Amino acid sequence: MWLLLLLPFIGLLWVPFYNHELPSLFGFPFFYWYQFLWVPITSLLVWIVYRHEMKKGEE
Repeated sequence: MWLLLLLPFIGLLWVPFYNHELPSLFGFPFFYWYQFLWVPITSLLVWIVYRHEMKKGEE
C-alpha cells in the first residue's frame, strides 16, 4: 500500500513528460494544470494509505 505514495513522486519527477504548453485547460498551459492536478490526487493517496494503516493497526 505504501507504494501508492510513489505515484506522485514519479509523476512529478519526470519533468519532460509534462513540460509542454498544450493541451491547455481554461487558459492554463499543461505544465501548470498537470502539477495542480497532483495536489488533490496526492491528498487522496495519502488518505487511502492512512486509512489502510489505521485499519491494519486495529487488528
